[in-house]
Order: sequence, then C-alpha cells, then structure tokens
Amino acid sequence: MSTILHLFCGKIAAGKSTFAKRLSEHSGALLISEDAWLGSLFGPEMRTVEDYVAYSARLRAVMGPHVSALLEGGVSVVLDYPANTRGVRRWMRGIADSSGACPILHYLELPDDTCRMRLNRRNAEGGHEFAPSDEQFDLVTRYFDAPQEDEGLPILVHGGL
Repeated sequence: MSTILHLFCGKIAAGKSTFAKRLSEHSGALLISEDAWLGSLFGPEMRTVEDYVAYSARLRAVMGPHVSALLEGGVSVVLDYPANTRGVRRWMRGIADSSGACPILHYLELPDDTCRMRLNRRNAEGGHEFAPSDEQFDLVTRYFDAPQEDEGLPILVHGGL
C-alpha cells in the first residue's frame, strides 16, 4: 500500500490544524505541524508576517527532505503546513513525487467572516502558538490562492468544519 501525504489549504483559522490533528489520530499517520515547529524554534522572533515568511522558508528547507524520507520509509504523513499558495503546493507536490507517496490536498473552504470570527475567538482564548491580528489576517488573505485542478493534486473540498 502506498504512503499518503495529507496536505491542507485554507485561510487563517479555517480549521486546518484541528482537522489535521483529527485526521492523524484516526488514520495513524504522523502529524508534522509547522506552527509547533516555528513556535518552538523561532516563536519570540516572529513578530510580523515577513518574519513568518522567512522562518517558514528556513523550516521548509529542512523539513522537505525529512518528510520525504519518512514517506519513503512507509510512514504516511499529515503535513500541517498551509498549502495556501501555488509555490508552497509545488514544494509539497515535489515531496510527494520524490518519495512516491500519494498526495491528497484537503481544502477547507470557508468564508472570510467565519475565519475572522474563529480567529478572534482563538486569540481571546490564548491557546494557539500565534495570534494574528485582523490586519495580519487581511494581509495574509490577499496572498491566498485557492487550489486549482491544473496543479496536479487530488483536492478534497471540506466546508463548514
């Protein structure tokens, strides 16, 4: 049986990490969370969206070969990284291609208002590694690029999670 690389696309607070955790628990696939790694390694230094972009790129450079090796070793992976741009999805597709894994892109399609409400609630509860402001939500959302069939990834659309 082929290993699976589960990927996640959705705006901030769409529920990607919650869904990824549940999927990992139910499938037995290994969960790798960008937020957990970034928070542990670079948390105090990450103050802006630009900081996130720089540190995320550094982490991808290390994680790509690691995830590929896990997949080649027969371990399915739930990669809880935001697959929110074509460039990031291309990187993820490269991991699947190089390892021979079957990629599945889970697209959590929710309206901005729902995501913003969830973000504000999450920030008030204080249980997440990062607490983006409404302004940061707007900035990041401008760069969001919904997945398209021509990217060569099987897409499962989930709404209202």
